[in-house]
Amino acid sequence: MRYGFAIDQRTCIGCHACTVACKTEHQVPVGQFRTWVKYVDQGDYPSTTRDFAVMRCNHCTDAPCVKVCPTSSLFTRDDGIVDFDGDRCIGCKACMQACPYDAIYIDADTHTAAKCNYCAHRVDQGLEPACVVVCPTESIWVGDLDDPSSALVQLLSTNETAVRAPEQNTGPNVFYLGADRAVLEPLDAPPDGTYLWSEPDAHRREVAADLAVDPVTRAKTTLNTAHPRPWGWRVTTYLWTKAVGSGALMIAALALLLRVDLASIGTVVAPLVALVGTAVTGVLLVWDLKRPERFLYIFLKPNPTSWLFWGSVVLATYAGLAALWLVAGLLGQESLIAVLAAPTALAGLMTAAYTGLLFGQAEGRDLWQSPLLFWHLVVQAVMVGAGAMVLCVPFIDVSSSGRRLLVGALAIGTVAHLAMLAMEYARTHRTRGAAAAARMITHGRYARTFWGAVVVAAVAAVAAAVDWGMAASGPAYAAALLVQPALLAYESVFVRAGQDVPLS
Repeated sequence: MRYGFAIDQRTCIGCHACTVACKTEHQVPVGQFRTWVKYVDQGDYPSTTRDFAVMRCNHCTDAPCVKVCPTSSLFTRDDGIVDFDGDRCIGCKACMQACPYDAIYIDADTHTAAKCNYCAHRVDQGLEPACVVVCPTESIWVGDLDDPSSALVQLLSTNETAVRAPEQNTGPNVFYLGADRAVLEPLDAPPDGTYLWSEPDAHRREVAADLAVDPVTRAKTTLNTAHPRPWGWRVTTYLWTKAVGSGALMIAALALLLRVDLASIGTVVAPLVALVGTAVTGVLLVWDLKRPERFLYIFLKPNPTSWLFWGSVVLATYAGLAALWLVAGLLGQESLIAVLAAPTALAGLMTAAYTGLLFGQAEGRDLWQSPLLFWHLVVQAVMVGAGAMVLCVPFIDVSSSGRRLLVGALAIGTVAHLAMLAMEYARTHRTRGAAAAARMITHGRYARTFWGAVVVAAVAAVAAAVDWGMAASGPAYAAALLVQPALLAYESVFVRAGQDVPLS
């Protein structure tokens, strides 16, 4: 059994009765929506047309929100309905990033994720969803998509249909009849400067300036809902603190493998940097939750398909190994440090890179699906981790080989970072969404930050480090300082641009 919807836009009159019924049935807060009607106008006055589309959760057969939810708050029922349990939700907003349809929001009253759940409580009583009951033109059809005799299947089999974001391969179970492409494809109809009865939210209005208007159709969205970025500065900062913390011990482990003496930088400073970086990372992640008091649910109610869960395990494991390394360093137990080197290096690599796998589960953010991201995160960790330790050299007597290793790692990491930036932003992107986000970074609203604070700063850091023969000196210290804000600036534009491409 697999419940689904058909929305007949040929008969829809855009009356919003479905929206009102849904808000009433589920007590949805003002300004938030489980289902809503989008308007798109095409052409120039007086030769204009208007199209509608009812937007909502697509109850995907392969629902990315279910996979990414760390506590299984979102789940697929036996009848195919994708439902949610607010009592398990920690408000991490990962599901909002995973949904390619802008269907999930954080409820302003409960601070937990919510969306259309097909009125599951009504279905369990043999009733139809509230939106179906109130639709005056019977434009919303429901039924079992696995039952060939159902009216829904017969409707779909005898009419041409379309789905939203088919390239995401989520198996959406909401089908549209007679819907214009421009109303289903957000990039085909950027938000207009003003809506019919309201103003676009500030985020949509700002992003619209970077989206091209079709010169033939002149399609513009003239009514829609607000969808602000779920993740902000805390996630941006966590990417930097995690990189510093993971890179430090990876380099210390490399020094042990190469038999390079880093003195107390390798035995005490590196694990201390790792512990502080990981601790700050954990604080930022918990702080960003809408229900932070439930953060332990990640471990107590885990979803093994979620990289947010596994990332938490990796962070905890790495913090434990760093603590052991620090204790061993303070006690002078170099033999124990040698034993810890390999597992700590592996844990450090995964600490740096697991976000690439987590962002890979964010199906709604095409820019984050890059196959380079996993290794780019490792390179970034080497760059800023080495930079953090180079800054300690003036205060600790380190051998010349140790100084060369640290400055060399800083320079090589930065060069590799620049190379991966070139590979990422010079290539042809697989989807329109990824291409639009990349263009915002290189030629749009983030171009000045990207080229100035990211690229130029990184090039200057490499020049400063290499010019002094890979030895720790004044220019090398400047380079070590420079790469920190350079990475923070890049993570800021990368995280924001990924969320700027409209999904509805």
